Amino acid sequence: MASKHEDSSSRATQADIMGADPGEIQSLAPGSKALGDGGVEPSSDDSSDTGGVKLKKELGLMDGVGIIVGIIIGSGIFVSPKGVLEYSGSVGVALVVWAVSGLLSMVGALCYAELGTMIPKSGGDYAYIHEAFGPLPAFLYLWVALVIIMPTGNTVIALTFANYILQPVFHACEEPPDILVRMIAALVICFLTWVNCTNVKWATKVQDAFTAAKILALLIIIIAGIYHLSMGNLDNYKRAFDDTNWDIAAFATAFYQGLFSFAGWNYLNFVVEELKNPYRNLPRAIMISMPLVTIIYFLANLAYFAVLTRSEILSSNAVAVSFGNRMLGVMRWTMPFFVACSTFGSLNGGIFASSRLFFVGARQGHLPQILSLINIKNYTPVPSLMFLGLMTLFMLITSDMQVLINYISFTESLFILMSIAALLWLRYRDPHRTRPIKVWIGFPILFFIICLFLVVLPIIQRPIELGVAIGIISIGIPVYYLGIHKEHSERFTKFMGKAMFASQVLTMGLPEEKNE
Repeated sequence: MASKHEDSSSRATQADIMGADPGEIQSLAPGSKALGDGGVEPSSDDSSDTGGVKLKKELGLMDGVGIIVGIIIGSGIFVSPKGVLEYSGSVGVALVVWAVSGLLSMVGALCYAELGTMIPKSGGDYAYIHEAFGPLPAFLYLWVALVIIMPTGNTVIALTFANYILQPVFHACEEPPDILVRMIAALVICFLTWVNCTNVKWATKVQDAFTAAKILALLIIIIAGIYHLSMGNLDNYKRAFDDTNWDIAAFATAFYQGLFSFAGWNYLNFVVEELKNPYRNLPRAIMISMPLVTIIYFLANLAYFAVLTRSEILSSNAVAVSFGNRMLGVMRWTMPFFVACSTFGSLNGGIFASSRLFFVGARQGHLPQILSLINIKNYTPVPSLMFLGLMTLFMLITSDMQVLINYISFTESLFILMSIAALLWLRYRDPHRTRPIKVWIGFPILFFIICLFLVVLPIIQRPIELGVAIGIISIGIPVYYLGIHKEHSERFTKFMGKAMFASQVLTMGLPEEKNE
């Protein structure tokens, strides 16, 4: 580390800038010493069992499975499987779309297994794009993730949680007050941010518990549907392929809906540095999670289509709730509760994974260094988590969330496309690089084409809306050159040094200790 060789005079200068003497700065934590920008950093002779101040490898295989499954299975499979049916036209084709979407998502996840084991850094797409194409494209991903993707996605999930947790309290025909929904959403955001700041193990236990709850809910749906079929109720499947919509645009949109129902399979790559034995557990977690989710999704839709008619599904605002009303009798209240549990788990996983993106971006120098601090007691990226929490709370004031959701879908597809392009480019540029997992070349080529389709189709359907999204991405270019690339004034540097010191004191944080 650069500051290890600083002499005593440079430390005195730091103390003068900060308005404190070096001893006071160093007393922030045992074994720490002054940083050149006015903060402190851990000493290299830290001999504690924790191995220095850094994020710990506390995630096992089943934690990884819980993160992937828990983030993929949000509210979508409970609330809106009607999208695939609406555009495919028939029950039979809708089931085919669900199965194929799961298989194609598995192909993408396998490509990310190669990327994650070849480049074992947290940050996911950011790390891969940076490795292949350099800092500017990587910063643009970070910029869009900061402005749109992460806070908006978490806000939508929090609002969905609030709506469904309130549903048993209000009658089916009565909408809960918007202010109450947003207050509950804010409370759950703050609570889960606190959990993630306090203890990684707590966060993973929450994730595992609520992943189990959502799987239980889907198993109830599947078992009830199978029972219904076993009683001879096969009417909805007698003409399964009637009314199929063979229009190419509609068919493509059905696949678009299906593929986005599997979104989240790449989130374990955001926390790969905290995964025990990532070379083994990352691909294993993917190979367990993706078939599991695909089978559950397929069987859940099989159950929906067995119990509810096509018109009932298309007219329902929450298919699982309609299913529960039909099949569960006095226990029908459990479906809104389970949807709330599902979104709670998804939000927890989203906060856990996406906070690491900002942490890695700050560590790389693309965000203020404050966000790269690690709490010395809990070994969690507290400033990054707090920043994400504030951004998510800010998004609660937005009224038109649907437009932002469309931006998320487009921008996520665009940067996943870039990550797959990174895999292909690194295969060409660096063919002899160590790759613990190396997938068949046809997989990344196939998934590149799929991602290209997911990027182009929305542009054709909503050109003005997606033009705005491209404009937001483009704003990141001057931000990069003015905020990152350009050398800052001495006054600004001193200000950031003071802010860094204050943040270290407030969050009990230190920069990550680097391996030398």
